[in-house]
Amino acid sequence: MYNATSKLSNGIEIPNLGLGTWLLNNEQAEQALKDAVSLGYRHIDTAQAYMNEEGVGKGIRTCGAAREELFITTKVAAEAKTFFTVTQSIDESLAKLSVDYIDLLIIHSPQPWVEFRGEKRYFEENKEVWKALEAAYKAGKVKAIGLSNFLQDDIENILTSCEIKPMVNQILAHVGNTPWELIDFCQKNDILVEAYSPIAHGAVLNHAEIKAIADKYGVSVAQLCLRYDIQLGLVVLPKTANPDHMRNNAELDFVISDADMEILKNIEPIQNYGEHSFFPVFGGKLS
Repeated sequence: MYNATSKLSNGIEIPNLGLGTWLLNNEQAEQALKDAVSLGYRHIDTAQAYMNEEGVGKGIRTCGAAREELFITTKVAAEAKTFFTVTQSIDESLAKLSVDYIDLLIIHSPQPWVEFRGEKRYFEENKEVWKALEAAYKAGKVKAIGLSNFLQDDIENILTSCEIKPMVNQILAHVGNTPWELIDFCQKNDILVEAYSPIAHGAVLNHAEIKAIADKYGVSVAQLCLRYDIQLGLVVLPKTANPDHMRNNAELDFVISDADMEILKNIEPIQNYGEHSFFPVFGGKLS
């Protein structure tokens, strides 16, 4: 089981491999968490928008691991853009998860999903949202705070007025879609980058060139893609409810050579995610 950790800017340790729970209902999320913990996972990622925090909470209570051994992330709904609604939503998440604190709380998106990457940027609103996260952090409700899907100017907007700097930015980053400038900006500002959908929703699994490199290391394409992100200094959050996939995803104790990393860095960008092409926005909610 790969169990390396990274250190956030406030000194908190975060496991480099987490389990994503997007598209899992409460029951599936509870079972996935229990299966993952039994395999050695300690980092679980959920969100208000996934509507499975209660299931994750049940899993936390019944998985057999002590609460302090687990690293639980949830995300403030992208539509919550006032201090009051965010403060209320944080308390709701704590209640649904049935925990005294959340390890990492992040803003799910700079804009509501129906306006994702639209013209209205919500700069002022996001400053208010951030103030609510800072207040929760100071109150001990959350151990770390961060962002998700924020572009460089979205992050700069927070940095101009924050008391506590964002510790994380969770973004789409995988072989065939690696936003180099954004990753570099985050890392230079001591903001850890987390990669969601690190296996590109499966769109890379039948890619001949990637498959050939995976075969060379005797690993699966999924393992190669996860290791690629880890070697870029990212935390990875593969989503699965399948214990066999969880086990496979956790076997990452190999090293991709510099030459092969260069090939992977230059893989032609993936244009079509097949059945997941609705990504990143669907019906107002998303990973």
